[in-house]
Amino acid sequence: MRFALDQELPGTIDRVLAALLDPELLARLGELPNLGAPEVLGQERAGDVVTQRVRYRFTGSLSSAVTRVIDPAKVTWVDETTYDLSARIASFRIIPDHYGNKLRCAGTYTFTEHDGVTVRHAEADLSVGVPLVGRIVERAIVSGLQDHLRAEADLLVQLLERNG
Repeated sequence: MRFALDQELPGTIDRVLAALLDPELLARLGELPNLGAPEVLGQERAGDVVTQRVRYRFTGSLSSAVTRVIDPAKVTWVDETTYDLSARIASFRIIPDHYGNKLRCAGTYTFTEHDGVTVRHAEADLSVGVPLVGRIVERAIVSGLQDHLRAEADLLVQLLERNG
């Protein structure tokens, strides 16, 4: 299932990228609904390329159709995002800690700027290889990812406005 989302963020691309890599933002992501406190596994910089790995845990509720094939305690994953600061793009992939053969998700963020406003364009492909309920689970995950990106954007706006 392919999905996309555009978000306007106040500030230049450089400020938005710096905020996305700010440890304060990562710490505050634990305040978002349906997620446990994120665990930063690493943030490595090589010139203008920064690779960040963060483990998440889903704490929301799942439908009974999903819990028949997935243990809610095992819904954890690593979000590995590589930012190319000079190209103003990022690529990401979600790496499940469990059920790795059942879920694939990868995508890109592109950043464009106009009049001091940055647009983050997210585009990704997600597939769930579970017979009978795969499409239902895909729709639920995509909805959750979009909700997460919107909530993350709200935190980004707070951080950007506070840091002027």
